[in-house]
This record gives sequence, structure tokens and C-alpha cells, in this order.
Amino acid sequence: MRSYAHFREVFFTYRTGAVMEYTNGGGLHSSPDGFAGALRDAINARPVTLSWLQRQLKDRGNRVSMATLSYWRSGARRPEGPQSLAALADIEELLGLEDMALTRLLRPNRTGPLGPNQFPIDQLELERAVMDVYAALGTPYPDTSREVTTHSVTDVDAQGEVSFCSTRSIVQSTVGTITAIPFLEITPGVRTTAPRIEAVAGGRIAARSSHPNGEVHGALFELDVPLAAPDTAMVEWSVAYPSGVPSSRDTGHAVARQCRELLVWTRFHPDAVPDWCEEMVETPSGLTVTPLPPIQGTSVHQVRRAFGPGALQLRWGYGPRDAQEDQPG
Repeated sequence: MRSYAHFREVFFTYRTGAVMEYTNGGGLHSSPDGFAGALRDAINARPVTLSWLQRQLKDRGNRVSMATLSYWRSGARRPEGPQSLAALADIEELLGLEDMALTRLLRPNRTGPLGPNQFPIDQLELERAVMDVYAALGTPYPDTSREVTTHSVTDVDAQGEVSFCSTRSIVQSTVGTITAIPFLEITPGVRTTAPRIEAVAGGRIAARSSHPNGEVHGALFELDVPLAAPDTAMVEWSVAYPSGVPSSRDTGHAVARQCRELLVWTRFHPDAVPDWCEEMVETPSGLTVTPLPPIQGTSVHQVRRAFGPGALQLRWGYGPRDAQEDQPG
């Protein structure tokens, strides 16, 4: 019989997402600079529709999509880049505003290049399960936050199994204000008991939810202080695995946006240093597996800069690697 380590496809702590701050009336709270609120007020005062505004911009050579205009109005995004700022100048004129009336409300953007926000692995059904857990936690999907720097540390016990994982991360709001971040633990293809996800520093756990398929478990990490774009905060959380959880001899971390630095440090018990390890890098476009040299000491660290979207993982075993059959989970 194949062991769980070989049946299992991937195992990683997956962190993504942010909760936009909502007003009592149910609408999105505008960012602290008031840009979204001022744009809404100006549109309502005319009054005009977004469709009218889009047509007028198109006639002036500014092709801005309805979705983009809607994002600007709601506060989910804001104008960035020369083309968007040129369109904003036209919007000010079309709405009868003074020059720079809206533009001067934009806070300086210090987020740097964000890149796409994507589910980090190519598994549609798993992404749907993640969306369900987001909904159960009261969290919009996709999110507007990102991890700037993340250090994930996994401890392996004397039986060679994952026992505990702790993660420290600098998180950033890319637009608007976030008050909470969901952290997810995912075991694709394998049903597990929910691990215990705890807040260590920077906030508290406000809610928990697990998908019926047993492959996605989440906890809502409520920040100590609301985080307004483009500011950052330091958070730390841990994951403990209950007894009876199927064998797990792989670990890692995944990000939905590009992370400036991702460190995955796996620390083995002195009596359970593996005979072989391999690195797995999974992205929306596929999986790459690379055998690693024999371990020197009792730990393995993996570092990537400008990494993501994707998952950086480590898998290990005991005895000859070729004798242990791998099959997808």
C-alpha cells in the first residue's frame, strides 16, 4: 500500500486575501484620501451614468473599460499610470470639476509593481472550494492585499511528519482599507481534519471555516489596526496539526501575487533527517520538480525573490527515492 506521502499531491500553507472595510450602510468604505467618495459624488451630482462617461472618454481617445470605471467609483482600485491619469483629467472636465479636483486626492502609490492576482496553482475545483470558504468567512474574492515578505518555518517531528508551522509576513494593502486577512490551509485531493490556526502577533482569529470536502480550512485574521493602502503591517500566525491527521511529508507556502521575498525553512528532528528531498514549484501554468542535494545538517531553506503567483514547496522521504512511487492525489 502506498503511504500518504506518495499519494498526496501537494501540501502547503496558502495565504491570500483581504477584507475590504464596509460602512454600516453596506457600501465599501472609501480609501482615506476620499478619492472614491469624491468620484461617486461628482457622478451623482451631474447626474450621469458610467456608460455615458465611458462613451465620452472613448470619443476623446481614452479607452477605459466599464469595469475599471466601476472599480474607481467603488474604491476597489484607483487610477495609476499615465493613461489612467489622462483619463482622470478628462473625467474632471466632463463632470464639471476644477482641474486636479480628483487627481490631488490620490495618495502616492508606493506599492511598486503588483503583477496579476491569480490562484497560485492550476486546479479549478480547488479554487472554487477556496471561494466557498472565503464566502463563509465573509471575505470578498479575490483580494486587494499582498505579501511583501514572508518567512514560513515548518517543524518536522521524530517520525518525519509535519508537526507545526509558523509564518511571519509583511502584508500590504494595495488599495482601500483592509481590516482582516484570511489564512488558508489546503491539502489538494486529501480530506483532513482542520488544523489549529492561531494568531501569534498582529491580530486575532475572528472566525474559522472548513470546506465540506475537507481540503480547505481557513481562519480570518483580524488585524490589530485597519490597514490603509499602500501601508504595511507585520503579522504572525501558526498552524498545529492534530493527532490522527494523515501522514504529511511535504510543506511550503503559496502566494496569489508576486512576493518580494519568500523563504520556506524546513527543520527536521535530528532523528528524522530525510534520505532525499525535492523542491516543487507550482504556478498557474504547471509544476516543476527538482531533486535537491543531500541535506547538510538538519534543515533545508528555500528562498525566492520576486516570486509568484505560485507555491514553493519541499517534499522528503526515507529510503531509496526511486523505490517510492508517486501518484497524483
